[in-house]
Amino acid sequence: MAPAFSVVPRTATYLLVAEQIRKAILDGSLPAGQSLPPERELTRQFGVSRTTVREALRQLEAQGLLAAGGRTSPMQSADPESAVARFREALLHVVRLREVALPDLIELRLAIETAALARAATAPVAAYLDEARGHLQTMKDAATPQADFHEADVAFHLALVAASGNQALHVVMMAARDAVKLRLDQAMETRAFARLRPRIVKEHAALLKAVERGDAAAAGRVLRAHLAEFYGT
Repeated sequence: MAPAFSVVPRTATYLLVAEQIRKAILDGSLPAGQSLPPERELTRQFGVSRTTVREALRQLEAQGLLAAGGRTSPMQSADPESAVARFREALLHVVRLREVALPDLIELRLAIETAALARAATAPVAAYLDEARGHLQTMKDAATPQADFHEADVAFHLALVAASGNQALHVVMMAARDAVKLRLDQAMETRAFARLRPRIVKEHAALLKAVERGDAAAAGRVLRAHLAEFYGT
């Protein structure tokens, strides 16, 4: 059953309606994938007009907290991945609008990954290390197309961050990766991929090996050298 919402004063705006629903989603009383009551029922519970309810639902959908259940189905609370996707999209827009420079993005990425690698080297989540090995194997395969190679590259780094077991670092890295990838695509336009490929694979292998043997300092050095060399920063 969906949680029962209390009536708000008629002088309240759609923001107050949205806040009650947002609180129910974030505290877990409205779990991911659960449908809200129909609009008619929401207007009764909140004591506001249907227009106010619709405006509140639109705001929550834009924030990634609600998802459409279909043309005739009520809105549903979104899963966490949808919220992360909105976060990533918002960060990418900010990066483009503010024209954030590549060195600044690399500094952000270096800070996130260095902290994550230190944790992963000390107490790694084994499943994510296995995932990183799989992505590295894809990169080593000479038959892997360039586009797939880049996807495996990004996924490799995300897996190592996830291996830290720190969800905050992982979420921020996921949000930052699109902005970094944007600059990555631009950087690669003027560079010979075939010549870079063996070096990239070698550096990724060294990074994984440092984490596997629990050497956080070495992992940090390899990462810094890799990013500096690859991006020319």
